[in-house]
Amino acid sequence: MKRAFTLIEMLVVIAIMAILAAILLPVLSQATERGRSTSCRNNLHQIGMALETYIDENNNYLPVMWDQATNGPPTNSVNKVLMNQLSTTNVLRCPSDNQKIFELTGSSYSWNFLLNGANASTPHLELLGTTYSLDQIPVFFDKQSFHGPPGSPHAINYLYADEHVKNFIELP
Repeated sequence: MKRAFTLIEMLVVIAIMAILAAILLPVLSQATERGRSTSCRNNLHQIGMALETYIDENNNYLPVMWDQATNGPPTNSVNKVLMNQLSTTNVLRCPSDNQKIFELTGSSYSWNFLLNGANASTPHLELLGTTYSLDQIPVFFDKQSFHGPPGSPHAINYLYADEHVKNFIELP
C-alpha cells in the first residue's frame, strides 16, 4: 500500500523551507553588496591610475575639479577633466549607486576639492596648512553611503593619495 504525505507533513516541510529561505536571503543580499563594493573599490583604483596619468601630463600638479551639482550648470567636473585619462566614463559609476547620482552629475564619486591645483611632486601634501603623508589624504570617495546603512562609517569607499583604497577613513 502506497503511503502519501499528509497535509500536516507537507505544511511542516513548506514551513521549514520558508524559514531556511528567510535565513539565507539576507546572507545572499550581503554577499551581493560586498561584490558591488569590491567593484566600486576597483573603479576608484582605476580613477587613481587616471589621476596619476593626469599628474604626469601636467607637470606634477593635481587638477582643479569641482563636483557637478544635480541642478546647476556644467562645471569643471571629474568626468570632463579626466575624460582623456579614463578608459571609459563608466568607471565613474558606482555599482551600488541606486540614487542615480551618476546620471545626474556624471560621477558617483566626489573629488577632494581642497587638493585643487596642489603640487604632487612631494611625498607629502599640504592640506589647510597642515602637512600629511599621502596615505592619510583621501582624493576621491563615494558621494553617498552606497555600501551600507546611512551613517555607517563602512558605507563609503575612499581612494587615498598613495592610491590605496579603503572603505573607511583611517584616522592618523
